[in-house]
Formats: sequence, structure tokens, C-alpha cells
Amino acid sequence: MAGPEHADPATLHIPVLLDECLAMLAPAFTVEKPILIDCTLGMGGHTHAVLERFPNVTVIGIDRDPEAISIASRRLNTFGSRFHAVHTTYDHVDEVAQEYGHDGKVEAVLMDLGVSSLQLDEEKRGFSYAVDAPLDMRMNPTDGPTAADLIAHMSAAELTRILRIYGEERFASRIARNIVTEREKTPILRTGQLADIVRRSIPAPARRTGGNPSKRTFQALRIAVNDELRILEHALPRALSSIRIGGRLVVESYQSLEDRIVKDIFKRGATDQAPPEMPVIPPHLQARLTLLTRGAQRAHTQEQEHNPRSASVRLRGAQIIAPWKE
Repeated sequence: MAGPEHADPATLHIPVLLDECLAMLAPAFTVEKPILIDCTLGMGGHTHAVLERFPNVTVIGIDRDPEAISIASRRLNTFGSRFHAVHTTYDHVDEVAQEYGHDGKVEAVLMDLGVSSLQLDEEKRGFSYAVDAPLDMRMNPTDGPTAADLIAHMSAAELTRILRIYGEERFASRIARNIVTEREKTPILRTGQLADIVRRSIPAPARRTGGNPSKRTFQALRIAVNDELRILEHALPRALSSIRIGGRLVVESYQSLEDRIVKDIFKRGATDQAPPEMPVIPPHLQARLTLLTRGAQRAHTQEQEHNPRSASVRLRGAQIIAPWKE
């Protein structure tokens, strides 16, 4: 079976909530030559749809994964100069806007967070607990420590903190202790080894509900390896400051920690900052965003049945109504 690097673009997956994302972005594309920054290019699904549906739009696609850049660039080469790829992490979105935007501003930014289908489906990347593979989990496989490196050197206390905070794992301390015990016997270098330790660490009654018991541990390590939450916290205000008035930021999150960060910054931006007793709110204290969703939009039942990965998605959007300044 052909790997992702040889995939036929016509057979690549359709992104989650694609029509909803495009509808939310569309009002930002009414100017003459709008620019969208796709902060999480992946295999180019969102970008392809935007370029096809909105012939006046240019898309700048960011991804830290060089394989994703390669696949998306081949997939999108028919759009010529309307697409540009940038190999970096998306917390550099403001620098990308400065280089490609009109006077440093763009009309819209899209973020589809978390691990991509490319990374999940390619066994050698080590993101999946379902297949035995090297314990890597790096979104950029050429840079930084692997998951195996982290669990080889972290203390039980550090591992517990990561599993508890990033994975919301209630058996974090037990899993961490067992990891430390096992690594003293033999290096933990494979996903299968880690999944087995997790399974043995969680009491049998708890393993019978909530899906695969390794899910939370693998999520936590992936977030730690790729520094995902810190990057997101830095990227959101930089994206908002890079979008012109009337433009839009649309974000898809797949776990509660990401969604909480997005929700909090959107709520803060959509709220006047003046004290309640102030009769007239000065411009610098007025709300800078208008929210485009009531709460978070979820995938409908039909889409969840067609694509199980859509079950956890939370879609939020905001329109810029005043310059964003931290």
C-alpha cells in the first residue's frame, strides 16, 4: 500500500467540518485579493478547498512537518502563485503575515489543531498506540527530543505532572512510577512497550470504559514533545494582531486543553475591559472581537459516523472589530 508521500491527492481525506469552516471564513474574502494563512497545512485539505471555492484568495500554508509541506505542495501545485508553503511552527504566524500580507495584515487565519491524519496514519511516526512503532511523536521528525527521550530522562514527578495536566489522566502517578520501574530494566523505545505499561497501570474496571487506556498518556506525551499548548498560547494573539479589521480567525480544537485556551482568549477579546461604573467606554477598552459561534460548534452525527476523528472537534471563530493589542 502506498504511503502518504505517494498518496493520490484525489484520495486524501476531507477535513472535519469543512463546509462550516469555509462558511465562517467566506465573509473575509470579499475584498479584491484576500490572503488566508492556514496555520496547520497538513496534507492541504483545507487549503485546497479554499483555493478551489474562492478563486480570488491566496493561501500561505504553515507546517512544521517537512513531509506535510512536500505532500501539500505537490497537491496544490496546480494553483501556482496562489499558494505558498512556509516550514515553521505556527507561533510565527505574525512573521509570515509581515512577509506575505498587505502591509503586514491578512484577511483570515485558520488553525486546525492537534495531530494530523498524515502523522497518525504513518506508523513509523509513533503517534498511535494501536500499532507497535518507534516511540517518536515529533511533528517535525528532524528536530528535538522524541517521546522515548522524554520518558528516559524525566523523574516520576515530572512524568506525573505531564500525564495529569496534558492528558488529564487520573492514574498519572501510577503510570509514571511504572514507567520509571520498567526503564531501569530495559529502555522504553517502542509504542507497544509504553501501551503495555499503561494498560497494566490502570485498574481493570477503569479499562472497560472510555476507549483505549493509552489514549490520554499518548496525548500527554505528544503535547509535551511538540510543546503544543505553549505554541498555541503564543500563536493566538499573534494571529489576531495580524488580521485586518473585518477579518476572521477560525480554530478547530480536538481536546479540552486546546479548546479552553481558544475559548478564554476569544472571551477576553469579545468583552469590554472597562469597569462597570465607567459611563463611556474608551476605544482602547472596548471589545476587539465578535464571536461567530455560540459556544463551540460540533460535528453532526452523520459526519462522526463517517469520520470518527470528528467526534471530539470543537469549532470556534471570531471577527476582528478593533485592532488587537495585548
